Amino acid sequence: MAVREQVRRLGLVLAILIGVVVLLRFVAIPRAYFSTPLHRASTVQREVAKPVHFAGMAACRECHSDVYETKNAGYHKGLACETCHGPSTRHAEDPMSVKPVAPRDRTFCPVCHAYDRSRPTGFPQINPALHNEGLPCIACHNAHDPVPPEVPQECSACHAQIARTKAVSRHAPLACTTCHEASQQHKITPRAALPSKPQTREFCGQCHAGGADGSNVPQVDLATHGSHYLCWQCHYPHLPEGNP
Repeated sequence: MAVREQVRRLGLVLAILIGVVVLLRFVAIPRAYFSTPLHRASTVQREVAKPVHFAGMAACRECHSDVYETKNAGYHKGLACETCHGPSTRHAEDPMSVKPVAPRDRTFCPVCHAYDRSRPTGFPQINPALHNEGLPCIACHNAHDPVPPEVPQECSACHAQIARTKAVSRHAPLACTTCHEASQQHKITPRAALPSKPQTREFCGQCHAGGADGSNVPQVDLATHGSHYLCWQCHYPHLPEGNP
C-alpha cells in the first residue's frame, strides 16, 4: 500500500474521531452539563447539605469567658470564635471528647492577611513566602490578641531600600527621625498612620540656609532659591547626591 494511501486513511480515521467528539460535545451531552451556574448551584446545595452546626459565641463564652473577653477587646473582635475554630456544636455538647480545630500552620491566617491590593489601607498584610518563613503564625502572634509581639524599632525593618540608599547619601549621619515623626501606630498599621515630612522651607534651612552652622553643608539663600516650593519637592533627600 502506498504511503500516500496510508496517510489518507489515517486522516479519515482522525476526522471520524474528531466528528464523534464534536457530536458528543454539542449534541449528545446536554448543554446544561457545561453550565457554570448549574455547577455553582449544585456545589452550594451540596455544601449546605453537609451537617454543619455552629454553637454560637454565647456557647463559647460560657466556658471560655477569659479568652472571649481578650478576643473581644482586640483586633479580632469582629470575628466569631468559629471563624477560626470551625463549627463547634459537637464540642459544646461533649467538650472532653470532641476538640475544635485550631489553625496550627501557615495556611489559614493568610486567607485574610496575605497581600491583596483590594484590601483596605492599613489592614495588616504580609507576603507569606517571606514573612517569618517556616514558622506557624501562632509562633509569634496570639490569635486572640493579635498585636505584633515586638514592633520593629528600626525604620530599616520595613524601609530597607530607602535605608540602603540613605546610607550612601550626604544625609547618612542623620537619623530618620531627624526629618520624620512616626507615631507608634505607624509601626502597627503603617498606611493608616503615615509619618510626617518637613512642611516648611525653614526646616531644611536649619542646615542649608545661608549662614547656618556647618561649613561643609551646601547652603542656599532661602529667599531666592526654589521660590515657594518645599525643599524635598525638588531634592530627594535619600539619594546619594540629594538632587532631583
